[in-house]
Amino acid sequence: MKINYIYRMKASRIIAIILNIIFICIFILFLLDRFTSFQIKNSLLRLLIYEGMLIFAPIVSIWNLFGIIYKQKTIIEFIVPCIALLTVIIIGPTKIIFASAPWQTQTILYQNKNSSFKTIEFQMQDIGAFGYSKRTVEVYHISNLFMLVKKAPVIIDSSKWIKVDKDVNELQLVEP
Repeated sequence: MKINYIYRMKASRIIAIILNIIFICIFILFLLDRFTSFQIKNSLLRLLIYEGMLIFAPIVSIWNLFGIIYKQKTIIEFIVPCIALLTVIIIGPTKIIFASAPWQTQTILYQNKNSSFKTIEFQMQDIGAFGYSKRTVEVYHISNLFMLVKKAPVIIDSSKWIKVDKDVNELQLVEP
């Protein structure tokens, strides 16, 4: 009976480690996407990260709370999920759901002469029944999954940028 208890404790600890690693990765990507110029470009990955925050924050918090109660965990292991849960509560679950839609490029306005990964783009974000958010930004594409974004310059320096005006229409909007 004692051996069975030990195996259960080890399995519980392994599950806790896996849950915490997945959660910390989700939380870091969420914070980077939400509060920095680093953004997730891939819609499926962004949806998984944002929905993962809503799902994993309470689950990992409760799992770690029971770990503290049964003396398997320290309070420090409980703090990060609680901070994430408070972040979800402060921002609001509905805002997180609406923000899970990625910014989609509608038009590439300018291409950098020195770097093909750097463009100035007009982007839109579908926010459900509220319509679309719009922005014009300077984008540095890291990969198909991630990009760095900053506000586009008001005055475009023609020595650095080539006017492209290429319609991409990633939202696949149909003009009337």
